Amino acid sequence: MEDYFFTVEGSAESLYKEKGSKFIGLSFRVQSEEQIKAIQEELRKKYYDARHHCYAYILDEHKYRANDDGEPNHSAGDPILGQIRSKNLKQVLVVVIRYFGGTKLGVSGLINAYKTAAFDVLENAKIVKEVVEEEYELRYSYELTNEVMKLMSDFEATIIHQDFTDTCKAKIGVRCSLTQNFSEEAEKIPGLTFSKLE
Repeated sequence: MEDYFFTVEGSAESLYKEKGSKFIGLSFRVQSEEQIKAIQEELRKKYYDARHHCYAYILDEHKYRANDDGEPNHSAGDPILGQIRSKNLKQVLVVVIRYFGGTKLGVSGLINAYKTAAFDVLENAKIVKEVVEEEYELRYSYELTNEVMKLMSDFEATIIHQDFTDTCKAKIGVRCSLTQNFSEEAEKIPGLTFSKLE
C-alpha cells in the first residue's frame, strides 16, 4: 500500500513568451477547494488586466479540475492538468495567466504554450514527498514514558502534541503502512491505552 505522495513546497513562478503573448505560470501547494478559490481571487486582483486565467488542480484521485477560462475547449486547462499528472503530483494548483500579444496562436499553438508554461513552473517548483499518516491518541502513566517513547521511535511516529501530567497523553501520527504493526506492539505494553483518531 502506498502511503506517500509527491507535491510542491510553497509556490513557484515561470514566464513563457510566444508570438507576443506572455504566459505566466504559477504553482501552489493546496489542500482544499476553498484555498484554491482564495488564491484565484488574489491572482485576479493582481493580474486584473490579463486576458485569461487558465488553471488545473489535483487534490487527490477523486478531486481534480481543469478550466480553459475562455480559451478554446481543452486548449488550456487539460494541457496544464497533463503536466501535473506527468509529475505524479497531488495537492497542487497550477495557474497560467495569459497576456494576449495580438497574434492568434491557433488551438495547437495554445495547447503547446499552456503545456510549456505549466511544465516550466513545475520545473521551478520544489517537489517534496509527503508521507500519509493515521493519528492516534495514547494515554499512559508517567512510569511508562521510556517504553512509550521507544515505541514511538521504533515506528518513527510524528509527535503532534504531548501532555505530561499524572496521566500522560500524546497525539501522534503513524505511517499508514505501519499502523497494523504499531497497534500490535502498543497492545503489548500493559497500562498503555490508545485509540485511532478519525
